[in-house]
Amino acid sequence: MASEETRAVDTRTAMSPTERDTPAPVGASETTTLEKGPARAWATRLVVAGIVLSAVNLRPAITSLGALLEEVRDGLGMSGSVAGLLTSVPPLCFAVFGVMAPRLARRFGPAAVVCAGMAAIFTGLLIRPYAGGTAGFLAASALALMGIAVSNVLMPVIVKRWFPDRVGSMTGLYSMVLALGTSLPAAVTVPMTHALGGNWKLGLAVWAVLAAAAVVPWIPLVREGRERSVPAARSAQAPAQAPAKAPTPTQTQTQAQTPASASARAAEEPPPLRITRSRTAWALAVFFGLQATAAYITMGWMPQIFRDAGVSAGTAGLLLAVTMVMGVPLAFVIPRIATRLPHQGPIVLVLGVCGLAGYAGLYLAPAAGAWAWALLLGIANCAFPLALTMVGMRARSGPGVAQLSAFAQSTGYLISIPGPLLVGVLYQHSGGWGLPIALMAALMVPQMVVGVLAGRDRTVEEEAATR
Repeated sequence: MASEETRAVDTRTAMSPTERDTPAPVGASETTTLEKGPARAWATRLVVAGIVLSAVNLRPAITSLGALLEEVRDGLGMSGSVAGLLTSVPPLCFAVFGVMAPRLARRFGPAAVVCAGMAAIFTGLLIRPYAGGTAGFLAASALALMGIAVSNVLMPVIVKRWFPDRVGSMTGLYSMVLALGTSLPAAVTVPMTHALGGNWKLGLAVWAVLAAAAVVPWIPLVREGRERSVPAARSAQAPAQAPAKAPTPTQTQTQAQTPASASARAAEEPPPLRITRSRTAWALAVFFGLQATAAYITMGWMPQIFRDAGVSAGTAGLLLAVTMVMGVPLAFVIPRIATRLPHQGPIVLVLGVCGLAGYAGLYLAPAAGAWAWALLLGIANCAFPLALTMVGMRARSGPGVAQLSAFAQSTGYLISIPGPLLVGVLYQHSGGWGLPIALMAALMVPQMVVGVLAGRDRTVEEEAATR
C-alpha cells in the first residue's frame, strides 16, 4: 500500500494545472492534512468506479452495430462501400478527436473531459437510430465516437496519475472491462433485438442506458475539483481586499514564499516533448494503428464473413462475442506480464502468430472451424491492451504519457482508417472474402515488426532529448 506521502503526491498530480498553481489558503494546511486520508480514499474509489464504467462503454457503439450491420444496411439502403465507410468512422473519429484530449484535459481536467465524453456517448447512442437517413446515422455515431476518442486517450493518463505504482494491474483491469464491454453487445444485441420485436433501432438505442450510468461517478470528481479551487482563489485575493490587520511575521513569510513556490512549481513543469523525434513513439503509433485496423475489421466484418459462409445471424454474433470475450481474462493477464518483462517483443510475436492462424482458418474453412478461428483472433486482438500498457511504460512522467498516448492513438487511428473501407470495397468488387482476408493476414506481418521495436526497454523522453 502506498504511503501517505505518495498519496499526497498522487493527489497533487491528479489536479488540473489551475489547481496546482493556486496558492493554498493560509492556515489551511492542518485541515488539509486531517482530511487528506478519507478524501483521498473516497476519490480513489470514485476514480476506480469511473474507470470501470467508462471502459465498459468504449466499444458497444461499434460492436452492437457490427452484429446488426446487415439490418442497418437494409434499413438505411446502404451499399457495401458505404457500409465499409461506416466501419471506418470509428478510427477516423478517434484520430481527429483524440488529439484534442490532452489540451482539453489541461484546461478542464481529465475527470471533466471524461465525464463530457460519457455524456456524448449517451447522446449519440440514443439518437443515432432515429436521426433519419445515412447522414444522420453517421453524424450521431460521430458524436458518440468523439466521446470514446477523448476517453481512450485519457484513460492511460488517469491510470498513471492516480495509480503510478500499479500501472500494469490497473491497465489490466481497464482492458479487461473494456473487452467485456466489447463482447457483451456482440453476444446479446441480436437476441435482445428479437425480444424487442425485431426493431433494430431499439436494439441499438438501448445501449445508451449503460453510457448514462458511466457519467455518474465522474460528476463528484468534477465538482470536488471546482470547489477545491474556489476557496484557494478567494484566499489568494483576500489580503488585497481586506488589509485591516497587519500580518504576523509568520504570515508575512508564508505569503512571501507562496509566489516563489508557485514560480518554482511552474519552473519544474517539463516542456512539451518533441514526440516526433522518438523512434519508439513512431513504432508504437504504427503498432497501435495496425492492431486497430485488425480490430475494427474484425468487429465490423467478421459476423458478415460467418453469415456469408452459412452461419446464422445469432451464431455469428456469438462468434464475434467469443472473439471479444477472449480479451476479458487475457487483457488482465497480458499487461501484468508485460510490466515484468524488459522487452515486450515476445508477447507481440505470440499474438501475431495467433492472428495469422486465425486468418488462415477463415480463408480455408470459415464455417467448419468457426469457433477455433474466433478464439485465435480473440487472442490476436489482445494487442490492444498490450499497446496501452506500452504507452504507460515508454514514458516516465504523467505529461509524457499524455503526449505519447495522444500521439500514438491519433496517429494510429489515422493509419487504421483505410482498412475497414478497403475491406468493404474488395468484398463488393470481388464477390467474396478471399482478397479481404489476404489483406488482413498481410497486415499482421508489419504489425509484428513494429511491435517488437516498440517493446524495447527505453523511454520517449530519452530519445527526444538525444536526437
